[in-house]
Amino acid sequence: MPTRALTARLPRLECDMALTQPSKAGFLFRSLILLAFISALALPSPAPAQEKPKAVAPPEPPGMTSIFNGRDLSGWEGDLRLWSVQNQVIRGATTTENPAKGNTFLIWKDGVVKDFDLRLSFRCSTVNNSGIQYRSKRKPFKNSDANRWGVMGYQAEVRNSISLPNVAGFIYDEGGKRGRMCLVGEKVVWENGQKTVVGTLCSAEDYKTAFQLDDWNEYVIIAQGNHLRHFINGLQVIDFVDKQPDLAPTEGIIGLQLHAGQPMWCEFKNIRLKPLP
Repeated sequence: MPTRALTARLPRLECDMALTQPSKAGFLFRSLILLAFISALALPSPAPAQEKPKAVAPPEPPGMTSIFNGRDLSGWEGDLRLWSVQNQVIRGATTTENPAKGNTFLIWKDGVVKDFDLRLSFRCSTVNNSGIQYRSKRKPFKNSDANRWGVMGYQAEVRNSISLPNVAGFIYDEGGKRGRMCLVGEKVVWENGQKTVVGTLCSAEDYKTAFQLDDWNEYVIIAQGNHLRHFINGLQVIDFVDKQPDLAPTEGIIGLQLHAGQPMWCEFKNIRLKPLP
């Protein structure tokens, strides 16, 4: 090639190289990005967080005994102005004209309970609240008293609400000084005059899902020694260990509550009991 032609060709070759080299670099960069993306897709996805299994009620054991006959209040005692049986259901109701004279109870007369499994269905008004007494005792009274059916002891709360903490399921010290001893969702140990939350159970959302507003709900109460458990519609809502021997009753009566104050009603049915060894 003549020298003049070669000299004329050099600028064009330099230009071609300048254009070609960045193009190759760009291609290489894009290739590396694509390879990284494909590699990321090939990696196993992180395992989803395992949800803690919810504690549920044990199956109903054989040998449960009905302590309400579905016809009348045989075996029960209370203020008959307020308690009745309607459609095979125990019903308690107060009105403005016919109020409760303080918290009053329908008391099961046919025995006391120690360790036991108690199951029943309940529903109640949104106004006011009710409860299920167990391992309880009657308050002293005179025959002339307007309310001769006062009770004190462990109470399983009954309400028609899904807004924690004011819901069915917590344990209350009726007639005592400890108040709400274990709220829904808590695992509690009570010792040396002090409540200690040692764990959690159901969440607020779990409870909202389980509870049926304005409808029947199933209560399970299991007491074994100083260990007390409540379940609502199969969901465990409290776990309470009472290590306060001077305040922890080991036996007593069962009762159903009508609360003083605003007019209210509550209903109970299918009441079954089994003593535990």
